[in-house]
Amino acid sequence: MSKDNKIAGAYEVSPASGYAGDIAPKTAWKILSERPDAILIDVRTRAEWNFVGVADLASVGKKPALLEWQMFPSMQQNPDFVSGLSDGIADKDVPLLFLCRSGARSAAAARAMTAAGYGTCFNISDGFEGPLDGAAKRGTSGGWKASGLPWRQS
Repeated sequence: MSKDNKIAGAYEVSPASGYAGDIAPKTAWKILSERPDAILIDVRTRAEWNFVGVADLASVGKKPALLEWQMFPSMQQNPDFVSGLSDGIADKDVPLLFLCRSGARSAAAARAMTAAGYGTCFNISDGFEGPLDGAAKRGTSGGWKASGLPWRQS
């Protein structure tokens, strides 16, 4: 059994195409808490990190890796994303948990890193802020923040 299947067997993981699977924010927190090797990679933009906030992993002795998938303000894909992340993470079996605003950019990043040979890439499906609610606002019906997980704002 591969490592990603062991993780999928121990945690609630939804199937996905091109990477190990989709996980809820609380499942991501559980993996980060229980697996010393697990890494959270926030792929949002610098503006989002500064103005919306970032996951606070201090209580589990970690910091999120911050690497833009798309670069603000042009929102062009970061051509150095895969090489930049690969340079910092030598072990291709380490669990990588990707986070963006609502789960789209992070899914793309998980696919890209899986294609680069990293076998345990997960997308945090509701992202940091979650989907739009009935009032067309984020942060009330899903995501890291609405799940009550630790975060901070600078």
